[in-house]
Parts: sequence; C-alpha cells; structure tokens
Amino acid sequence: MSEEQGGPAVVPTLSEWRKAREETERHLATGATPPVSAEWVQRLADLLATERSWQDQYTELLALGSSGGHFPSSNR
Repeated sequence: MSEEQGGPAVVPTLSEWRKAREETERHLATGATPPVSAEWVQRLADLLATERSWQDQYTELLALGSSGGHFPSSNR
C-alpha cells in the first residue's frame, strides 16, 4: 500500500519507528537512577508504547509482501 492510496508506507513508518527509538534512548540517557520519579517512569512507558506501535505497524506492512501475508515467527 502506498501513501498515494491513503495508507501507510514502509519507509516513513520505519523512519518514525527510528525516531521513537531515539527519543526513548535520549530519555534513558537522562541518567535517572532508582528510585526514579513517577513522572520519569510514565514518560518511559509512553515512549515505549509509541515505539512499540510504530514497530508493530512496520512489521505489519512488511508482512503484506510475504507469503501468506504474515511476518514469520522469530527463531529466537
């Protein structure tokens, strides 16, 4: 599916996933050490949820082109 058709596209989705990952890494680099504030933990939870969402969307887009339309299970 392409952006022209009004749907998500692989390259921009990957870019947004990477941006979300970088934002999470920046937050972790703030050097908070236990015990951390509730606000810090909430921000991390929000960042991880955003990152996971972009990762899931990217994975689903890749699956569209694979046999059976499913992303393969990991061997790990």
